[in-house]
Amino acid sequence: MACDLIKGHSIGCRDGIGGVKALYLGQFEEITLTASGGEVTDVEMGTDTLFKYTCKRGVASITETINASSEAGTVFYTHSCNLKFNKLSKEYQNELKLLAQNRLIVFAELNELNDDGYNTIMCLGGTNGLELTSGTGASGAALADMNGYDWTLEGTENNPMDEVTNSAGAGMDNAAFTKGTTVTT
Repeated sequence: MACDLIKGHSIGCRDGIGGVKALYLGQFEEITLTASGGEVTDVEMGTDTLFKYTCKRGVASITETINASSEAGTVFYTHSCNLKFNKLSKEYQNELKLLAQNRLIVFAELNELNDDGYNTIMCLGGTNGLELTSGTGASGAALADMNGYDWTLEGTENNPMDEVTNSAGAGMDNAAFTKGTTVTT
């Protein structure tokens, strides 16, 4: 099999922006994705629920790490999602316990806009899912220190993250996607 390059890359406009606006978490077993060419074109969940975690500016991020071995001739990708919540509480403790027990697919709504002017949404863990791999709850020491949680979800995949098809800016409310409700509180 040939691994021919298909195009080059020029320097584009300086119009990128970092950060995550919201994370949508769904239980892995409840989601069927249709993806090809690096793009999720359909999300099927029946009546199951997505859970939306709205993020304060500067406290959530997604990362894709390429892992390759020249000796073995293998390549895989680590999808990672980090999110922080202010204030220690029993509600977050209970949510943390539930997250730690599940395998998830995460849809990250970025601050970055796509070519149509809508927020870009990336899908993490579409084939194998993500799991909570680390997390801390800390009070901080000084008055201005963070008092809250820092959680990391991580998983390994055969392919890079997929971008979710844009449908007139509908994001995860895309009419082509079948799902139940999106819980935001």
